[in-house]
Amino acid sequence: MQGQLKEHLARLDEIFSPRRDYTQTLRFIEKMADNIVQQLTALPNSSKAREDLATVANRAGHIEHYRWLAYLLLLILDLLICLLTCLGLAKQSRWLLSVIMAFGVLTLALSWASLGLDTAAAVGTSDLCVSPDKFIVNRTKTFLTEDVVHYYLYCSQSLASPFQQSLTIFQRSLTTMQIQVQGLLQFSLAVFPTAERDLLGIQRLLNSTESGLHQLTVLLDCRSLHKDYLDGLVGLCYDGVEGVLYLCLFSLLAAAAFCVMLCAIPRSFSLLVSRDGDHDVDEEDPFNPRAQRMAAYGSNRSNVHSFCSYSSSLGSQGSLQPPMPTSSGTPAPEYMNQSMLFGGIPQYENVPLIGRGSPPPSYSPSMRNTYLSMTDAQIRPCGRDFQV
Repeated sequence: MQGQLKEHLARLDEIFSPRRDYTQTLRFIEKMADNIVQQLTALPNSSKAREDLATVANRAGHIEHYRWLAYLLLLILDLLICLLTCLGLAKQSRWLLSVIMAFGVLTLALSWASLGLDTAAAVGTSDLCVSPDKFIVNRTKTFLTEDVVHYYLYCSQSLASPFQQSLTIFQRSLTTMQIQVQGLLQFSLAVFPTAERDLLGIQRLLNSTESGLHQLTVLLDCRSLHKDYLDGLVGLCYDGVEGVLYLCLFSLLAAAAFCVMLCAIPRSFSLLVSRDGDHDVDEEDPFNPRAQRMAAYGSNRSNVHSFCSYSSSLGSQGSLQPPMPTSSGTPAPEYMNQSMLFGGIPQYENVPLIGRGSPPPSYSPSMRNTYLSMTDAQIRPCGRDFQV
């Protein structure tokens, strides 16, 4: 504005040179323009506090995106390790439990690292949110006055705007300039018609400056900026800190769960090893069906072994010949004839029953059943011993 106004005033000064009163009006307009520039210069210089909010928002969006993706991957890894742990315990797989131990240590380190980052972020944000007004005053005290900062932080009706005086002087000076230009257009064009172009140019410039003044007044008002400040403060100090605390809780629970898992997996290893080494002890359990079958099989083996021993002892008695029947004409006993008919062995017919391995009359039915239930494969070795 100041440059364009000086160009118009320089040409009008040449045109109005014969009229001293017109040139004095031009000097007054120039003085009012300098006053406006002075008032605009007196406004606080906020160039040092200027920040590209779009860049900050994009940067925060990228950080939030990667933060969300990292926590999602960490959650998936935790769930996968838990499922593999259940699978390894169900299948009693040692190598799978070893792999889970390695991944569990890695996930535990990631959980503690995320917990540290979230705690640091929560503490830093909490320090800011305890006294945000004081923090902003300390950060802006080098280039903004305290009354300006308080005006925007509190925006109370009892606080007067620190820009009110400058804006009032701006408005008054601009109004005075418009009145002077309007007077020159009304009285000087009849004598100096060539001055119409420059006077209309100054009038358009002043009108645009007035619209700029209204926009500046709205921008310097504290209500819109204070509302944005409160919304940002609520989002950061309430929603943001609450979300960070939930992330801390998630990291803490994950770290605690993996600590318990890493302490329980070695116990599972020891149980698996002891179970492999205690099969013999388990077979002695009277409530174990497999132990009962093994005990029955052992009793049968002991019976067979005793029978084989007894049969071998019979084989050793092969040299003992039974007494030959006399050559007298006495007929053979009836039981000998029956044994001959039914395939008996005559040489053992006169041997007492205990010597032939026959069961005594007092043999119990259960022992007889056990005796008869032995297979040919179990008594075949005894047959060879018997023939000896």
